[in-house]
Amino acid sequence: MTRVHAFADDVLQDLDAVGLVEAYRQGLSIPEVIEAAIARAQSVDEHLGALAYEAYGRARVEAKAPRPGFFAGVPTFLKDNVDVAGMPTQHGSDAFVAARAKRDGDFARMYLATGLLPLGKTRLSEFGFSAAVDHPRLGPVRTPWHTDHYAGASSAGSAAFVAAGVVPIAHANDGGGSIRIPASVNGLVGLKPTRDRLAQDKLMRDMPVRIVSDGVLTRSVRDTAAFYREAEKVFRNPRLAPIGDISRPGRSRLRIAVVTTGIGRDASPEVRELTLETAALLESLGHRVEEIEPPVPGRFADQFVLYWSMMAMFIVRTGRRQHGPTWDPAQLDSLTLGLARHCQRNLHKLPLAIAGLGASRRLAAKHHATYDVTLTPTVATATPTVGHLDPTADYEQVMDRLMDWVAFTPLQNATGEPAISLPLATTSTGLPQGMMFGSGEGREARLMELALELEEAAPWPRIQDQIQA
Repeated sequence: MTRVHAFADDVLQDLDAVGLVEAYRQGLSIPEVIEAAIARAQSVDEHLGALAYEAYGRARVEAKAPRPGFFAGVPTFLKDNVDVAGMPTQHGSDAFVAARAKRDGDFARMYLATGLLPLGKTRLSEFGFSAAVDHPRLGPVRTPWHTDHYAGASSAGSAAFVAAGVVPIAHANDGGGSIRIPASVNGLVGLKPTRDRLAQDKLMRDMPVRIVSDGVLTRSVRDTAAFYREAEKVFRNPRLAPIGDISRPGRSRLRIAVVTTGIGRDASPEVRELTLETAALLESLGHRVEEIEPPVPGRFADQFVLYWSMMAMFIVRTGRRQHGPTWDPAQLDSLTLGLARHCQRNLHKLPLAIAGLGASRRLAAKHHATYDVTLTPTVATATPTVGHLDPTADYEQVMDRLMDWVAFTPLQNATGEPAISLPLATTSTGLPQGMMFGSGEGREARLMELALELEEAAPWPRIQDQIQA
């Protein structure tokens, strides 16, 4: 097993973001930390392939006078599908040449207002469609836990850098699981928030069903909780109850449903067993646990894929208008083009699919009237090896393999409800396997209180403590 990380006896040590803030208050030098983070990125990226765009010179300048905010001077990366002033937004594609953004997008403006200091941007799959970042020219993004395996979903670059110890926190977003899946694969905490909890760029806001949510990937629950607390000070959705300052486990014992059958696919025997072990842990902590059948209609998977493919068709049809004269659809990968063809052939079914995804919100509300939280595995099988989701392979093959793996996360993208992946399990091959907890709309606080309890009861493995096999 080839394991790679950048944790070292430097000023960053193994501090999480909150720990780094505390160290700054004790006099730790922000420029020295930024220099250490840059050195770490440079030391591991040849193995991981996580970097999309480096802004190290800019980061060194900002480190001398960082933006104010709780996280002032904490190094981070943003995923390369949101606009950051002065950086190109390439969306993981070779189909156009991106100009540098003239201004921060709505999400980046909110994100950076917390004080986080960007070192650049991280790689994603082409327009975020695949659950593995594997580019025909640039190659894959690999997990530092085992570089023969993918780092998972379109936020893989951010996840790989956080897991490897380059930065303690990084931006991710999630339209079908791309916060939670890379959290699962890389042993991280990944919360997909309630729809509209955070500021979003206009393109995401204009979708008929707003399935995409932005968030962060971290190594500790307290970092995730601190981010949402600070983000709420910058952007507050009055329709949702505030999250507030979540700093200790909840006291209430919860009604928890356990589901091991995903959207048309079952969890593998090993992943099912790991999920039931997590259920037993919850029961030992006093929660009321009940295994149930999936509360999702059988047609959901087809409806979600059709809606997903609609986004690909939109990109293919409007690429030149959106991205300018350099647009070359011949450079799009097989998955993007296959999704676009799938939508074109099934356009007559699209209104029903959109209605079905909208109806899932009512079904979810009914489910959470009975259960406080639902436990599932984050993904249905162990992490695929590099090449399994080759974007140049036949579309039907790639889609079938994607559906085998990503059988649990899309539901909350349709319902808009929050869900968090926690690194509570390990496969027989020594790879992290996330467990996912979902709850009702606006219930992020409940999920983070439960996450703090589980982190305390069953601390997850750290990559820097693992023996190289």
